[in-house]
Amino acid sequence: MTYQPVIPYGGMAGWAFLQRTQEAQQDAFEDSPVIQRDTDYFLENIGKIDTAEQLVNDRRLLSVALGAFGLDEDIDSKYFIRKVLEDGTLDPEALSNKLADKRYLDFSQAFGFGDYGIPSTKVSDFATEIVDAYKERQFEIAVGDQDTDMRLMMSLDRDLGDIVDRQTSDAGKWYSVMGNPALRSVFETAFSLPSSFAALDVDDQLVRFQEKAEAYFGDSSVDQFGDPQRMEELTRLYLAKSQLNNGFTTLSGGSIALTLLQNAFG
Repeated sequence: MTYQPVIPYGGMAGWAFLQRTQEAQQDAFEDSPVIQRDTDYFLENIGKIDTAEQLVNDRRLLSVALGAFGLDEDIDSKYFIRKVLEDGTLDPEALSNKLADKRYLDFSQAFGFGDYGIPSTKVSDFATEIVDAYKERQFEIAVGDQDTDMRLMMSLDRDLGDIVDRQTSDAGKWYSVMGNPALRSVFETAFSLPSSFAALDVDDQLVRFQEKAEAYFGDSSVDQFGDPQRMEELTRLYLAKSQLNNGFTTLSGGSIALTLLQNAFG
């Protein structure tokens, strides 16, 4: 039986509780027999894999490989995943470079089938790195089964910092945010963008994201979220908006309104 995370509250109270208890809860989750069985199999067998074809034909290995990058739903898309892996990332025309969702780029780059003569599966610490990422992502999924907002906050906590650290333009960083489903969801909710927003031209979306960031935080850049205080402001704004949108009563209407006002005028 797999451990089910405990999230007793919604909103900031739930997020604060999860942060306090995450290490203990994640340890309990990782000790679950299913997780142990899947990760042990990966550690024992990934080093035998030489090609993308071999990987996609071993469902148990592929499940962990995809899960490490949050791509679990692609488990049955064998041809597509093989193409992503075999194309690599060095060629601008490679499939992963054309996809808006940059998790595929990270996935292909990590395994190295299309980029190097020797894939990363032959590197000594590669299996451990993938297993650690898989465990983290699977715990996030389990958290999301209890509270979707908490899963999104975990993704925000991990992925936005990675984007901030990238050596690219601010526009490039916003495009990375837009290409990450979890981060896009957080920002669209925090900025009260309509469901039709995603249908806009991508360059128009960029302008809107920058304008909204400037309006809410006084700064249009992604780099501002490297500041822990600004990250907390974004977290509070998202959770307040999400609760308001979903009619949650964990926070009083006055508390939600106060949070929104603090972000609007703080």
